[in-house]
Order: sequence, then C-alpha cells, then structure tokens
Amino acid sequence: MYEDKTIVCKECGKEFVFTAGEQEFYAEKGFQNEPQRCRDCRMARKNAARPPRQHFTATCARCGGEAVVPFEPSPDRAVYCDDCFKAMKEEG
Repeated sequence: MYEDKTIVCKECGKEFVFTAGEQEFYAEKGFQNEPQRCRDCRMARKNAARPPRQHFTATCARCGGEAVVPFEPSPDRAVYCDDCFKAMKEEG
C-alpha cells in the first residue's frame, strides 16, 4: 500500500527517505502532513528548543570521589559516580 518516498529537507536541502513504515505510522496517528525535515534537522530543531541541561556536583557514596549528575542531589539519597554506578549495575 505504501512505498518509500524521497523528500528534500527544507532545512538543509539533503534528500531523505520517508519509508513505507513511517508513512503507515503517520497514517495510524492521523498525521496529515509529511515530514519536511530530515531526521538530523528535526533533532537539531528539537534540541535547540530545550534549555541547556544543568549539572550538579556531589560526593559519590561508594568511593568518595566526585559525581556529576543531571539532577539536584537530595541529602537523604545516595549518589554514585559513573564508575561506581556501572560497577553496581554489573554486580546486580
């Protein structure tokens, strides 16, 4: 029923493929318009609208090193650095 369609991005001018699967998804969701921008331009536009992410510094509860996290640490909850967090995940 649907066939892949090549579209030119209105932002960067590159061609991209609007696949049959994507067309079917758009139809299921009731979207009336085809995409006008390629995936990269859509992502850039979406990210530009977001405020920059704030990071906070805390002390790792496991090794005592510095942990940089994307949320404000709460004094009653443990915070782990990347290495300790990964190690704890592997340990189960």
